[in-house]
Amino acid sequence: MEKLLRVIFFSLLPATALAGETKGLNTGDTAWMLAATAMVMLMTPAGLALFYGGMSRSKNILNTIGMSFLAYCLASVVWVLWGYTLSFGHDVGEVIGGLEKLFLKGITPETLSGTIPELLFVAFQGTFAAIAVAIASGSVIERLKFSTWLIFVVLWITFVYAPVAHWVWGGGFLAHDGALDFAGGTVVHINSGIAGLVMAILLGKRRHYGKKAFFPSSVVLTVLGAALLWFGWFGFNGGSALSANGSAATAFLITNVAASVAAISWMATEWMFLKKPTLLGAASGAVSGLVAITPAAGYVNVLGAFLIGLVAGVLGWFGVFVLKKKLGYDDSLDAFGVHGLNGIWGAIATGIFAVKSVGGTPGVLEGNLPLLWVQTKAVLITVVFSAVMSGVVYGIASLLTGGARVPEDVEIEGLDSAVHGERGFNL
Repeated sequence: MEKLLRVIFFSLLPATALAGETKGLNTGDTAWMLAATAMVMLMTPAGLALFYGGMSRSKNILNTIGMSFLAYCLASVVWVLWGYTLSFGHDVGEVIGGLEKLFLKGITPETLSGTIPELLFVAFQGTFAAIAVAIASGSVIERLKFSTWLIFVVLWITFVYAPVAHWVWGGGFLAHDGALDFAGGTVVHINSGIAGLVMAILLGKRRHYGKKAFFPSSVVLTVLGAALLWFGWFGFNGGSALSANGSAATAFLITNVAASVAAISWMATEWMFLKKPTLLGAASGAVSGLVAITPAAGYVNVLGAFLIGLVAGVLGWFGVFVLKKKLGYDDSLDAFGVHGLNGIWGAIATGIFAVKSVGGTPGVLEGNLPLLWVQTKAVLITVVFSAVMSGVVYGIASLLTGGARVPEDVEIEGLDSAVHGERGFNL
């Protein structure tokens, strides 16, 4: 009788209560991560492609879009072949992942990463690698050979992105130092922003840059691209919780707050100094806020998100309209001004505004001053590594393609017709 009562009692317990005590596949987490992965996928061949494409001149819009589109395709292949194991394989000296998961060896539909299938984790992380390298293209559009770019993508993910991802997320030395990067401020945005800046300097300025006005082909496409990026970023940041829980919900909400505040602060800044509130500025401000909140998304509260976004919009405008002009480099679509600078700001701001009640780690405002040094050190290491290695990778890609820059006549004609034999607009 006692055994019968036990059976009846446990059979009436809610399924969630039992699941909470059992480690294994969680269907709720899996469903959320499937959706988040699809959202992040949308960011590169659609969101970033349109955001960048609309800002380029009409004779180069297809080439610009193609750089993001093919970056996604190539990155997806490289990732499953060797990028994933270099990033998340068994730790080797706290520097790089081992090769035991080369070609995804040993990973089956039943293999788990936490509470989700490891194959899903592979797919989710692969979308991050893809958008990271695609972001860097914004610094060199309208003058970089398409062939050089394709080789650069493969080499950069292998030798630049994968090591940094391992340092922060794969059990490397920055993770052991306690560096916080919830969704990729350091791994994605600092890394790609610095890579873009280095390439822009090595490649040189566009013909007539600074002497002739370059008009965007379609601000409408850029604003639409920004909106798609914004939508995808909910998966980018919310999905980085790797679970359908309060951390994902927090990241979801504060991502929206930071982007909204940054869009307003960028527009207000340009309205003050340039006397015109532009939609291009508002869209760029929103992306600046999204970048800055990325490393902090699982560690700060709404007030922290507000302050991070407020600074991000002003900092992004400063990088685009003041710093670039003062230093004289041609960062075509401001990958460094928007992603690099705000990635740095977001990483450092995480050390300041992190609160124990959200992510479990207090920041400077709650008395944990050492965290600021940990975050700053991670930034400095990533900047130096990315600058040096991106330069090396660019040099190799340039050598293999007989020089990285398109001929002058191709630049004059436009890369759409000269390289691809197509036109973005037939008006």
